[in-house]
Order: sequence, then C-alpha cells, then structure tokens
Amino acid sequence: MVKSSQPQSHSVSMSELSDGQHAVAPQGEPLDVQWQRVRTRLRVSFGDAAFNSWLKPLALADEGLAKDGDVHLAVPTRFMRDWVANHYSERLREIWRLENADVRRVIIHVRPTASTQPQPGKAMAATVPAIEPGAPAGLTNRAGSVVSTATSRPALQVRDMDDVERELSAPLDPRFTFDSFITGKSNELARAAALRVAESPTVTYNPLFLYGGVGLGKTHLMHAIGWHIRQRFPERRVVYLSAEKFMYQFIRALRFKDTMAFKEQFRSVDVLMIDDIQFIAGKESTQEEFFHTFNALCDQNRQIIVSGDRSPSDLEGIEERMRSRLGWGLVADIHPTDFELRLSILQAKAEKNGLTNIPQEVLEFLARRITSNVRELEGALNRISAYASLVGKPVTVTSAQEVLQDLLRANDRKVTIEEIQKRVAEHYSIRFADMHSPRRARAVARPRQVAMYLAKQLTSRSLPEIGRKFGGRDHTTVMHAVRKIEELREIDAAFAEDIDLLRRKLES
Repeated sequence: MVKSSQPQSHSVSMSELSDGQHAVAPQGEPLDVQWQRVRTRLRVSFGDAAFNSWLKPLALADEGLAKDGDVHLAVPTRFMRDWVANHYSERLREIWRLENADVRRVIIHVRPTASTQPQPGKAMAATVPAIEPGAPAGLTNRAGSVVSTATSRPALQVRDMDDVERELSAPLDPRFTFDSFITGKSNELARAAALRVAESPTVTYNPLFLYGGVGLGKTHLMHAIGWHIRQRFPERRVVYLSAEKFMYQFIRALRFKDTMAFKEQFRSVDVLMIDDIQFIAGKESTQEEFFHTFNALCDQNRQIIVSGDRSPSDLEGIEERMRSRLGWGLVADIHPTDFELRLSILQAKAEKNGLTNIPQEVLEFLARRITSNVRELEGALNRISAYASLVGKPVTVTSAQEVLQDLLRANDRKVTIEEIQKRVAEHYSIRFADMHSPRRARAVARPRQVAMYLAKQLTSRSLPEIGRKFGGRDHTTVMHAVRKIEELREIDAAFAEDIDLLRRKLES
C-alpha cells in the first residue's frame, strides 16, 4: 500500500497539473495528456450518467506517476473514493494500462476541496484503496487498503466508524437523487422537507416522517437524502436500512449475546434512516429497542428519518409511545399522483433513457390509464419500449394497449360505472336517476352518452354490461354513444377539454 504524504486538505485540479508542473510518463508524454484520454475512455465505457456522477471528479494528484508504476488520483470525499473502488477499480486500471504499459496500480487519495472540508474533530482518511490486479473491490481495512477475501475477516475485526457504517447501511441506489425526483402538488411538501433536512448542517425536524402509498416516492426521497448528506457532509455517518433489516440485526445481536455492540453501533451514527417502519408492527422486542435507540439519538441531537405507509397516528400494532415520538417532528405525506405529474415522470424517464421512439400520445395514454403508482407507470414504459425494440414495430396507443392488457385491467378496476355516472351527473347538473331513465331529451341524453364513453374507456366492463348499468340498454346503444362522443371530440375542442377534465377527476 502506498500512502500519501501530502496533507488531506490539498486538492489538485487539471489546470494545476497543466502549468508545466506535471509528471511525465516514461514515453516522454505528459501524464495529464494520457489522463485526458483515459477520461474519454471511461466516459465511453460507463456512459455519461455514471461518468458525471462518479468519475468526472477524479483528478491527477501531485504524485502523478511514481517510479514504481503507481498512478495517483484524488477525489474530494471518502464516500466517493469507496464508490469508485467498489464499482470501477479494475476497469480504471485496465484503461490506464492501455495508455501506458508502465502503470502497475492506481491509488486514489481523499483530498477534500474547500466545500467538503470536515468539521473540527472529525477525521477523514487521507489514503484510499490501491487498485491492484485481481483485488476485490469493496473490502477495505482501517488504513484504506483493499484486502483480499482470504484476509478480510481479521481486518474487519478491528472496527472503526467507517466499518460500522458500511456494515449497517444498505446500499443507496444512484438513480434516486433529488435531481431525478419529479415534483408535483402531491409530493412537493415531502420533497421540500427532505431537501431541507439533507442540506441543513444542524437537525431541523426530528424525526422527519414520510408516508404514502406504495410506489409514490418515499424510498426515492430516503435515498436522495442519503446521497445528499454523504456528498455535502462527508464526515457525517449516515445509515439507511429497512425496518426489516433493523429487526434482523437486533435478533442476531440477541442470538450471539452481543446487544451492547448493537446499541453502540446504532447510537453512534449521525443520521439514521429507517424505511417501512410499519414492518415492526406487533414485534414488541424490536419496537422496544428502536424506541430506546430513537430516544438516545434524539438526546444527542442526531437526525432521524423514518418512512411508512400511513401517518404515525394510523400505524396499527405500534405502541402508543412510539407513535407519539414518530409524530414529534415533521410529518409529510405523499399523495397519489395526478395526470400532470405522471406525464412529467414519463417524459423525464423517456428523455433520460433516450426513448425517442415513443410518441407523446402514448405517454399521455399511459399517464391517464395507469394511476396506481409510479413503479407500475415506469414499468409500463419499459415494457412498451422493449416490445418496440425486440419486435421492431412502432409504438402506438393500440400496440401499448395490447402489450399492457393485464396492467390496464388492474388499473381500470379502480373506477366503477356508478362513480362515473355520479360524477358526470354532477358535472352536467342532472339527476343521477337520469342515467337510467328512458328520457331522450338532449340535456339528458348527451351526458348519458358521455358517461357511457367514459365507462368504456376507464373500466374493463363489456358493452352489454355497460348497457345494463344504464337502464338495461342494448350494447349497440353503447357503441353509438362511444362513436358519437369520439366524433364530437374531433370537431369541438371545448367539448374535448370538458371530457378530459371529467376523466382527470375520475382518475385522481
């Protein structure tokens, strides 16, 4: 392991290395010229997103290329150092050797910039893993060296806070950041609260409790908070895990009679994030331990962030004292998405993934029909994109309907014909009974046709079933109503807007 002798606070930029002070490779070519080509190869190899997030911050360190064949690079944070070592180590060394055969290893140092200086009293490792041929990424000892699988256990027996954080915390998904979180009226409070907590150097809301239904973005915000804190305050110890894993860790500690170590681990972190707290409902021992951990962290002014599927007061199987403490700070809910937010999410995902073959009308169709949660929405987009790629056919609304039959049926069941009839009757100021009556006056017949049209579009009911719900009418009457409304939508923009408004109300 080659250790850096330079102070931690020194950060080397590419411009500094270009002022004639750079190291020179054996071939006589400036090392920074080789480094520029290496960067280009890295971008091509891993793509723009991964490069901009993790590899772009890499810079040549003062040491450059040493006589023993070690290339020295620098990154601003320990967390970024660990991520590069875990995910890009071997490829980085291979690319350097393509440029310069004399390169033997790549050594990365932590050189904080002015914006990432640690707080007084918080130490940061100055030397990071030497990336060696065949060395597995991800296991580091206290000195920061990559260790082999065979020697990893002894190294991990000597524990420091880096090891504790790495052992306790679940991995954060690099896709889930604040930049990739699409904000609308349904989630703007939750996002604003999450960002405030992530950016504040002190504890603002304790705890921050995020709640909402499945697939609405709770976990996304939790990961985004974790990323933001680790990058903005690299000296803070951030642990993110599910309530299930917390319970598993506690049970393991009980089994091996190591509860004191368990308590010390969880009560020494700076930020504790627990996802899906409803999982420990009914589990009294786990709740008891979490209760004491919660109190200990609050007493030390450490940040706690919790998510659940309902508000603290509505959590069943959770002790009253625990529900009370979960509601101490800020409780922010995430409502079901509306049409505009769903469309924005689809447009952003299509743009990010380069899905230029999906027309706008198909995106609007998906946003209208799939209202359950964002995961299903993104899954639907992936399915129709894969269909177009594999089958080689253009994406249309019709093809989307064929590919997503099961998903559309599941979402259609959420709107009933009775709900449609009531909403349309209210909208056009007619009686609900008129939906079933034989009256043929235009003031009644047109709203009834609109309701039949929406029933066909928003439910999985057959034409005869829809007809029976409208006073026992024949299926041909429903077909005529659907055709008539479609014709009116084509020639009357105001009428089409009226139908879309009704549809959005029913889907919201």
